[in-house]
Amino acid sequence: MDAREFLGMEATADPTRWFLPVTPAVSTPGRFLFGGCGLAAGIVAMEAASERPAIWASAQYLSFAPTGSVLRWDVELTATGKYLTQARAVGSYSDQDIITVNAALGSPVEGARGSGATVVPSQVEGPHAYPNREWPSFMGDSVFARVEQRLAAGRGFEDLDPDATDPHSVWWFHIPGHLEPSAATLAILGDYVTGGVSQALGERTMSRSLDNTLRVGRLVPTEWLLCDSWIQFAAGGFAYGEAHLFAEDGTLLGTASQSMSTRPWDPEHLAELAARVEPSSAESVASGTAASGTVASGTVASGTVASGTEAGATDAAGTGSGAPRARRRDGSGETGTARPRGTTPRGRRTTTPR
Repeated sequence: MDAREFLGMEATADPTRWFLPVTPAVSTPGRFLFGGCGLAAGIVAMEAASERPAIWASAQYLSFAPTGSVLRWDVELTATGKYLTQARAVGSYSDQDIITVNAALGSPVEGARGSGATVVPSQVEGPHAYPNREWPSFMGDSVFARVEQRLAAGRGFEDLDPDATDPHSVWWFHIPGHLEPSAATLAILGDYVTGGVSQALGERTMSRSLDNTLRVGRLVPTEWLLCDSWIQFAAGGFAYGEAHLFAEDGTLLGTASQSMSTRPWDPEHLAELAARVEPSSAESVASGTAASGTVASGTVASGTVASGTEAGATDAAGTGSGAPRARRRDGSGETGTARPRGTTPRGRRTTTPR
């Protein structure tokens, strides 16, 4: 299974036009597209259109794509040279821009000098030395249930302590049936950087990605992937961090980084989310019992919003009746209808064609 199959992307006769059905398998429990899957989809589309592998890609999230929608991808090859292609992909839904991805694509230059990576992974045991993280039942059909996670260094969510913080955490990841990493695979797993914010602050924290960036190293086959993550800054309701992604043999596959807005974990807010998905689980989530032993990674409170989905999904869905409203993704917490494509904040039509 490659990344295109994992995401469920659909090609068209036009190599610059793709579609991504936003199924639960690429969504968070909040029933919105997981940000890492959005970046991965943009990479898949641009690699196919340019017929070159991605070297670098960066996504900016503008709004949310609800589960059940279909995201349309339009690729523009903005500059093509002998070795490199610069490209842009815009994912839209209902005539609203949801995500914009820019990328540089190109194959390695034969004969170019270089020794490869200058960083090495943290010294931890192999993936089979650590227990697999289990998920609460209401998260069972989300993207998180498709990725095996094992915490190799860091505190379990139930063991967080404001007096013993650590910005560093290490994870082992495995996608069953997916053995050969690609830039798109790294984009999905790189979005788990948000899980480290709780480690850095020593308290349960919800994080909402504002952007995701991926730089690709050397891709080699590996069954498990090591995510060596550092939160570099966390204050004033914002944070940013990065993760080096390694193969089991220590090869640097790539580096992921992102900025995010943060806020303390709210059990009642999460219980509201659980109630919409699986009413029977709401009480245990609110009391914290669903978190013990199942979200030691911080992913229910933090990873669930790795792309802004928990905080945004709960509010954007309103009372659960009718279609979800679009929600601004600038960290302001304001809601409202996203602007139509090609307009400025004041509604004036731009002159740059897409």
